[in-house]
Amino acid sequence: MTAKAKQSKGLNKPIKWIGFIALAGFVYFAAIFFVPNIFPNGKEKAFICIPDSSSFNDVTTLLSKDASVLSMVSFKQVAGLLHYGAKIRSGRYALKSGMNNFQLVRMLRSGRQTPVRLTFNNIRTKEQLAARLGSQLMADSTSILKLLNDTAFLASYHLNPYTSISLFVPNTYEVFWNMNAKDLFKRMDKEYTSFWTEERKEKAAAIPLSPAQVSTLASIVEEETNNKQDRPMVAGLYLNRLKAGMPLQADPTIKFAVGDFTIKRVLFGHLRTVSPYNTYKNTGLPPGPIRVATPEGIDAVLNYSHHNYIYMCASETLNGKHKFAATWAEHQVNAKKYRDELNKRQIFK
Repeated sequence: MTAKAKQSKGLNKPIKWIGFIALAGFVYFAAIFFVPNIFPNGKEKAFICIPDSSSFNDVTTLLSKDASVLSMVSFKQVAGLLHYGAKIRSGRYALKSGMNNFQLVRMLRSGRQTPVRLTFNNIRTKEQLAARLGSQLMADSTSILKLLNDTAFLASYHLNPYTSISLFVPNTYEVFWNMNAKDLFKRMDKEYTSFWTEERKEKAAAIPLSPAQVSTLASIVEEETNNKQDRPMVAGLYLNRLKAGMPLQADPTIKFAVGDFTIKRVLFGHLRTVSPYNTYKNTGLPPGPIRVATPEGIDAVLNYSHHNYIYMCASETLNGKHKFAATWAEHQVNAKKYRDELNKRQIFK
């Protein structure tokens, strides 16, 4: 072998080592970027909810809680290489079984959230509403309740602390988990405006009631009966009383005023409660809804039954239905049957 050939052969050795090192480096980086690393605990999919002002350590803690991470070291390496720590976005993100670090970091960096299906129904008070909403969103119940009672803030929506819950029309809404309380009100106002079509507003004006007043009456009707067929009848009866200047004398408003929804029999002591919601003492509608009225309840008021009844009493069958009367004498007969049945069943409060 010539001296030149020997020299050439010696030079090939470092070149081979460099190639091997480069290949090893490529394999390593390919592995930490693209090998599956995220496996939700026993599920195909889980979610990580990252609050505002979260640090990178907060994210890793949440990630460890919501999923099995085969190598947290490799996740941290990829996050560092992609500068994720300087660009943490709040939100709710889907963790899919078998995700690799690159997929996860890219999703988190871009803020590509999975929406929340926000639902709320069967709500009586502002506190219950705030708690239900806060349990599904980043905005906590305290911040939501504060706005529900903020007179100056609510004025921009033509509402007040008494009527604020009428803005919330029960349904299922797709929203982003990290919306704050003010953004929540903006979204609900958009849905409220969409719900109150021109047709509904025209029906309300013909009664005549404002949308907020319709929600108030609907809330009373829904508390009065869970029988959907009776609701237009009940709404018509209350409207007859309003037009005649009579007090509504709605027992559900007394339960709301007392703050005890477990009452099955309204007593004279309850009727002495001093409250703007006491419709035995005060004429007209109470200042706001006694529950979050549903679309069905609102439509029952807007499409109320036209009749001459001004008295009603729960049926003695206690099945949620009512008996209606146009005269006091008829009502007394119905009321006695109801009282007798309560006494028979020993329901005294």
